[in-house]
Amino acid sequence: MSFLFKKTAMPSADQALPGRQQAIDSGLFHAVNGHPIHPPFPAHLRQAVFGMGCFWGAERKFWQQAGVFSTAVGYAGGFTPNPTYQEICTGMTGHAEVVLVVFDPSVVSYQDLLAIFWESHNPTQGMRQGNDVGTQYRSVIYCQDDQYQAALASQQQYQAKLTAAGFPAITTEIRNAPTFYYAEEDHQQYLAKNPSGYCGLGGLGVCFSR
Repeated sequence: MSFLFKKTAMPSADQALPGRQQAIDSGLFHAVNGHPIHPPFPAHLRQAVFGMGCFWGAERKFWQQAGVFSTAVGYAGGFTPNPTYQEICTGMTGHAEVVLVVFDPSVVSYQDLLAIFWESHNPTQGMRQGNDVGTQYRSVIYCQDDQYQAALASQQQYQAKLTAAGFPAITTEIRNAPTFYYAEEDHQQYLAKNPSGYCGLGGLGVCFSR
């Protein structure tokens, strides 16, 4: 039970693993479209960061969207600098598994990406997503520039839909974007490299009106 408690309760900064100064080797280019996964990106593009459980399926959901230039998986929202996947899985870094989405707002809007986010997972489960239990699987939106108010408004809009459908309160963490740490190269575009790999992604069947 103590192990489960650690997995579903955020560590404090003092409890978190120390991490390291050097960045993890994440590779340079997207395995599906060949675009760079690291900045600098073309000036007309924008960035968004979402966490919706295991990042393998979440990343695929976004790279399939027209107007998305690039995606990358990583860790954010915790304390440990440049963590490894193994460290994340201990629950002692405080990070969520997240997806960096680089998109062209003239083709796909941030509101469109929010719709994908809300409809593609269960945002009411706290520190879990389905059978995946732990702080790393929590639902998060990490906002850049003017995205914060749009994210909050979308949460209120979707909560009304969920309440009407009989679902409980949304537990999604919404805040200004913390540091994004890239995950290891083998996790980048994982389901393109491993088509039969695990994907725990699943929504509630409630549409988000765009």
